Amino acid sequence: MKEEMPQLTVRYNGLFDFDGLYAAVIDWAKNEGYMWHERTFKHKVPRPYGAEQELDWEITKNVTDFFQFGIAIRVHIWDLKEVEVQTEKGKKKLSQARVLIVMNGKLVTDWKRRFARGVFNKLLGKWYDKINYSKIGGYADTLAYRMLSLQAIIKKYFNMQTKKNVY
Repeated sequence: MKEEMPQLTVRYNGLFDFDGLYAAVIDWAKNEGYMWHERTFKHKVPRPYGAEQELDWEITKNVTDFFQFGIAIRVHIWDLKEVEVQTEKGKKKLSQARVLIVMNGKLVTDWKRRFARGVFNKLLGKWYDKINYSKIGGYADTLAYRMLSLQAIIKKYFNMQTKKNVY
């Protein structure tokens, strides 16, 4: 059984350090105990406006022997150009682009596929799902808050969040 989480998106247009963003997402995954996989990396031929890149990242964490968290991150970048900027420390290469980041989360039960084969195992799996039904909500909430945490880190990296709260 897969429990889908609400989709989260981040849109950004401007200067940013692409390598730093990449490292921030990987650091978050490692600090939270997730396995990080880069499924695809596409770099399309640059047009006059700039290059286009598509990246698919998958972050998974085995919470228990029965529950697994999964976050699929799709990064789409348009009009990517490398720009050299003068800072206090010297010249630094940054990226100028339009960025769309989409995160989809899922809570997977029976990720080891113990109850997938055989009629008796499938019946046992349905029974096990009913027993663990009360735990699914707690794990789903945990995954949703982890995704919001990652989105906050990405927004903070792009300097899209205010320094003050709403009150």
